[in-house]
Amino acid sequence: MRGVTPGAEPDAGSDDNAESPSPDLDQAATSAAGPADAGAQRQAGPAGSAASPDDAKGPAAGEAPAGSGTAGRKPVVRRSRGARFLRELVILVVIALVIAVVIKTYAIQAFFIPSGSMENTLEINDRVLVNKIVYDTRSIHRGDIVVFNGDGSWDPAEPLPANSNFAEKFVSGFASMFGFGHPGDILIKRVIGLPGDTVACCDAEGRVTVNGVPLNEQSYLYPGAAPSQDRFNIIVPQGRLWVMGDNRSISDDSRDHEGDPGGGTVPENSVIGRAFVIIWPPGRWRILPIPATFEQPKLNSSSSTAAAGTTPAGANADAVLSARLEPSSPALPLSLGFAAAIPVSWLQRKVRRRAARRRAARRVGGGGGRPALAASRRELT
Repeated sequence: MRGVTPGAEPDAGSDDNAESPSPDLDQAATSAAGPADAGAQRQAGPAGSAASPDDAKGPAAGEAPAGSGTAGRKPVVRRSRGARFLRELVILVVIALVIAVVIKTYAIQAFFIPSGSMENTLEINDRVLVNKIVYDTRSIHRGDIVVFNGDGSWDPAEPLPANSNFAEKFVSGFASMFGFGHPGDILIKRVIGLPGDTVACCDAEGRVTVNGVPLNEQSYLYPGAAPSQDRFNIIVPQGRLWVMGDNRSISDDSRDHEGDPGGGTVPENSVIGRAFVIIWPPGRWRILPIPATFEQPKLNSSSSTAAAGTTPAGANADAVLSARLEPSSPALPLSLGFAAAIPVSWLQRKVRRRAARRRAARRVGGGGGRPALAASRRELT
């Protein structure tokens, strides 16, 4: 047995052994720390290591956390307000344009009066609205101011332009709205005689008669103008009309075409519509009613005898005006189109958004969960 020198420590082995405890001691210390400390150490990672900046930031923006129901889904891209506004504007303009063409082609059209042959009922530069569907609901009446196509109307031997189908009329109406195409020789006159009527001039008092019944025309004739300076006596053929202007001294009307094969009459199927209101200028605004003289019950009697008339007087061809009409600017149908397009556009947008909600609901029902519903709502807005 060796002795120990006072003040000296026993040999502890090498320096490494002296500074570091043995593995057995480390294991014992870990065991003594308990499960909780061990779990904390595992979460914290190796001792002395610092957390990386990426770990501190958490999941990257736009990435779904692990275990989320939206893992693998593409991020929802919200449409910009400018793109949505542009799309809605384009839809509104297209709808308005289509409605405007439909109104102009099939319902109502504005015309410009370029001559004085219908004065003072219609003056130069007046704008009138023509109802194109009125004769689909009622027949043409005496006293109506009608707009008709003069191409071949005075001569039944010349074929009238064939009635176009719906699509052809739409294309033609679209083209004419912007100044393209051939609008035809459009005329405006007042209907005096219907098919089967006997129209004559003049009786002992110089009045025009229909079926022997004199017409009191002072309410619409040009002030001081005679009912007619020409004498005529004609039975209006079936399917045709006898028309005259209100300014009889300068109007190129049925009286000036008695020598034509139609005897001065025009076909009913050439009528485009009835002028029913003056819309411009504002001071001239008024409805164009049927004069009271045409409401006489006796006019419908075909047994009356007409006043005798023989040779039509030859009017000065240079002095008469045909009252050829010019289509007015497209401002009115476009305005009406935009007025009608606003509620239509709102309705289609409402229907489209409702359909989008239904699609979103189906996606949610398919397992998308709340994130998918929220994303779809953002897409709608």
